[in-house]
Amino acid sequence: MDDQRPSAHTLAVHHGRVFALDEAGLHGRVELDAQGATVVPGFGDAHNHMAWFGQSLSSVDLSGLDQLSELYDRIAERAQTLPANGFVMGAGYDDTAIGGHPHRGALDKAAGGRPVVLRHRSGHVTTVNSPVLERLGVLDGSAEVPTGGVVVRDEHGDPTGTLEEQAQNLVNPLLVPYPTGELAEAIGRASAVYAAEGLTHVTECGIGGGWVGRTPVELAAYQRARDAGTLTVRVQLMPVADALHPLAAHPEDNLNRGLDLGLCTGFGDDRVRLGPMKIFMDGSLVARTAAMLAPFCDRHSHGYLQDDPELLRTQILDAHASGWRVAAHAIGDAAIDLALDIFAEAQRRHPRPDARPRIEHAAVTNPAQIARMAELGVTPVPQARFLYELGDTMAAAIGPDRVAGLYRHGSFLRAGLRVPGSSDRPVATGAPLLGMQSMVQRLTSGGAVLGPDERVDALTALRAYTVDAAWIAGEEHTRGSLTPGKLADFVLLGDDITTIPADRIGTTEVVATFVGGTRVHGPREW
Repeated sequence: MDDQRPSAHTLAVHHGRVFALDEAGLHGRVELDAQGATVVPGFGDAHNHMAWFGQSLSSVDLSGLDQLSELYDRIAERAQTLPANGFVMGAGYDDTAIGGHPHRGALDKAAGGRPVVLRHRSGHVTTVNSPVLERLGVLDGSAEVPTGGVVVRDEHGDPTGTLEEQAQNLVNPLLVPYPTGELAEAIGRASAVYAAEGLTHVTECGIGGGWVGRTPVELAAYQRARDAGTLTVRVQLMPVADALHPLAAHPEDNLNRGLDLGLCTGFGDDRVRLGPMKIFMDGSLVARTAAMLAPFCDRHSHGYLQDDPELLRTQILDAHASGWRVAAHAIGDAAIDLALDIFAEAQRRHPRPDARPRIEHAAVTNPAQIARMAELGVTPVPQARFLYELGDTMAAAIGPDRVAGLYRHGSFLRAGLRVPGSSDRPVATGAPLLGMQSMVQRLTSGGAVLGPDERVDALTALRAYTVDAAWIAGEEHTRGSLTPGKLADFVLLGDDITTIPADRIGTTEVVATFVGGTRVHGPREW
């Protein structure tokens, strides 16, 4: 993936870095015969939720279900293993697949009165049962629902148990903060999965606060996993906007908002580093809470923003002025317009040529927005695997007239933008090879092709998960390609994915994964 040296047959590693390619006369202290495997740079995931995914591995798995009755059965089965006051935690359910959100009454019966907290696969909805609603003050009306959140009610005005967007924060005091030891173990579980899939670097999109954060001291959990040797991938961490606070710095410094001691994007080393500030502009297409210019086809709603537009504007402007790169979660086209307006104002006020602002997901875009992204230097971070796993319901949500603008790729590239590979795991399957296959095919699980003009070839897809994933992290000079001097992060694959049929990319074997020249997955003799 080095434009100056597209391919080679031998790779020399010294002190964790690429030393040479195809250089005659070199002999290694350790020599590995790759036996015909294809060697590529380690894969990066520019948008994932590592701690959330690691914790979900010990929750009741509700993914892939197609009936509510199956969900209730799984909740009942787990409840029988817990004490009378134990929380039943579940993750990954999809209301569009099972015929609706679970109802609190049915959850009460399934769990035998135990509290139940179920996370929707999108992460933008949580469903709970009556004991939880009672503790939150929802049933007696004493709960104060945060701006940008909805407590769903039935036709009689009674809470159903479903909490949308910021209303999920009502549940946090019952669960958060999680102990850092528990989180470190979850991160270790996730890391083992990532290594087996060829991932050597991931960006954790949201720590320290909000409904996505696990604890105000979340970075400590990653440091703990690193010290224990269970964090085998490199990690960039995005603090959420809620985690930043006013700083009492000198007025000339423009350090208005940030973390204590003035820490900001870039602090850390090549193992654990601070990334951009993450801010939520809107919600989810699957949950029909994204902020749209035109209403959803299957619901008389335009969605909504996560907070007052002026507050969102102030948070982004302050973070930009304080030296942070900014990643704005904006899925609907109305939210994208707002994000672009604020990014433009931020650069006018405090020009930073290499600020690399990002729009996470950029799910529904039009040509004018794409042109503006290119003009402002704003990078879209879409998730191609959504097309396969969620594409059919997304298409139903926005209709045939808008489906061509869904999670674009080719149009972004033609405008001169980079498109880093990412998954939003655990919202979708996070294996990079599956993501690449979706970039090439753009198939839904129902067999439809969404936006055929947005398809790219396999080499471009590989570039997204290597070179471009490194670039958006600001680390293109140290990783992303197998270039002498860069970190020796590489993957051995059972096939050359740039030459095989597209439908085989996702099932290609990851033979081994190396981080800094050290094996983190693969045969022990290597």
